[in-house]
Amino acid sequence: MEKKQSVYKRILLKLGGESFSGEKKFGIDIDRVNFISEELAEIKEMGVQIAIVIGGGNIFRGKEASAKGINQASADYMGMLGTVINALALQDSLEKLNIETRVQTAIEMKAIAEPYIRRRAIRHLEKGRIIILAAGTGHPFFTTDTAAALRAIELDAEAMLKATKVDGIYETDPLINSNALKFKKLNFLEFLNKNLKVMDATSISLCMENKVPVIVFNLNLPGNIKKVILGEPIGTIVKED
Repeated sequence: MEKKQSVYKRILLKLGGESFSGEKKFGIDIDRVNFISEELAEIKEMGVQIAIVIGGGNIFRGKEASAKGINQASADYMGMLGTVINALALQDSLEKLNIETRVQTAIEMKAIAEPYIRRRAIRHLEKGRIIILAAGTGHPFFTTDTAAALRAIELDAEAMLKATKVDGIYETDPLINSNALKFKKLNFLEFLNKNLKVMDATSISLCMENKVPVIVFNLNLPGNIKKVILGEPIGTIVKED
């Protein structure tokens, strides 16, 4: 039987910190990290070049800390360090599957990771390595979603995949409102006009200006990353008409 081909050669996968905590609300669930690694190994076997931007909300949430009195810039930097912890956990898990990886950080920390350099990152992708991009943009006041959009554009990714715990974009939170309407497809202006909260306006605007489609899908179902890569209609796609 003929194997299905990926519709994307190079993707940027955005993983939120909650992807790493599993049933917990905090910290790292190693079984969960290993599950993600196995899902990634499956699409790497298809020849897909994979860049990953990681959040750090399972370690530290800068916005919440700022609301309790910590200077926002300091809180955001602390959150960036949380993303590095997650990146190292994922790197270790992937390498146990004999997958070559590189962690690159927007804040220089040479003892544990390479600094983010666009050309070097592209070269790693071309060599078949998975690159894990941590520390956001390296600047406070920007979300990791914005960092993901920025890296997708810089690295010429054909799509940005936003992994969540729900199966797409809804008009309201489906975990709160079971009758919430799901969107199968949106254009960027519809997303912005509806003031949807899945991603911030800056990240969506960047993708709109640079024509990078965004696919929001449920990471928790085995095989879902592969289905997205094969172009199957799961989740919600946000793109130009």
